[in-house]
Amino acid sequence: MPLKKSILMLGTRFDTMGGIASVVNVYRAAGFFDKFPIIYIPTHCDGSALAKLKILLVAYVHFLGLLLVGRVGLLHVHTSSRASFWRKLLFFFPAFLLGIPTILHLHGSEFTIFYEQECGNLRKRFVRYVFNKVTRVIVLSSTWKVWVQSISLNPHVDIIYNPVLLPETVRLWETRKQGVVLFLGRLGKRKGSYDLLDAAAKISAVQPDLHLLFGGDGEIEKVELCAKKLGIGDRVEFLGWIKGADKERYLSTAMIYVLPSYNEGLPMSVLEAMAAGLPVLSTSIGGIPEAITDGVEGFLIEPGDVAGLADRLGRLLDDPDLAQRMGEAARHKIETTFSSDAVLPRIERLYAELGFAAT
Repeated sequence: MPLKKSILMLGTRFDTMGGIASVVNVYRAAGFFDKFPIIYIPTHCDGSALAKLKILLVAYVHFLGLLLVGRVGLLHVHTSSRASFWRKLLFFFPAFLLGIPTILHLHGSEFTIFYEQECGNLRKRFVRYVFNKVTRVIVLSSTWKVWVQSISLNPHVDIIYNPVLLPETVRLWETRKQGVVLFLGRLGKRKGSYDLLDAAAKISAVQPDLHLLFGGDGEIEKVELCAKKLGIGDRVEFLGWIKGADKERYLSTAMIYVLPSYNEGLPMSVLEAMAAGLPVLSTSIGGIPEAITDGVEGFLIEPGDVAGLADRLGRLLDDPDLAQRMGEAARHKIETTFSSDAVLPRIERLYAELGFAAT
């Protein structure tokens, strides 16, 4: 009797930091893994180079074993750029050789930089070959679809947003902490951490309640030193990388969520903040404008526009009613467009097209 075919899904380990783990954990929590014969193999983890090499080798041995017994019916690969993409070539090429349907699920916020600025002609050919060869490409926004179609001849590029779990209740607005601004992500220039400090310094004199919460890893010491040099060191608190109940607690107590990034796909932190009923102040890049309409669920500025960031931040702090209305609109947007109930059926239909119906 032949073994039942499975969907082999590749990504980071569930407990790692970053967007891919956040997305896959939503899949799990929403019961998506229970509907399909999914075997999840982590190919990456946080930690040392040795730990990362070990998990990759274990993953590849597991993958080859499943291939040898004919178990793999579909390969769904979550990938970002650089090392993440090159690791996945080890899995794509055997699948191509054996004619196994493949999904490339693109998450990398800096994939355009990786391809256009960091890859030579030969590596660009490899990238294009993979995008052309896979059965389906999943991207996170219409902006990313246009870009993929500019380098690939693949006619099957689907926009499927990142899903987010919708909290059953949202904390009453009047119980939130006045002036508290939350940032979640890897601290550094790409996420706009220093721009947020500069903007906060510009308005600190007229915003006595302003308090910045930075949750994440990255350049913590540099950001802390910058805050002190700007004279707002006492207005900034560093939480480290937070998740689970701690993340929910900060999302339910903050008044504004800010992510002034320079490059993004569709950041889970923005969606989680919206689901928690927070107005979002971010940048008009990647998939963010498909989640945030400027002036409705929050404000959008251009990357690097510190004056604009300070102005919008001041407006939200000065007008709690406006912040509340935007937060309510953000919650509604998640309900209708980005909740797991709205998004995961799109993946289910894609799987059905490739031969796997939900049970």
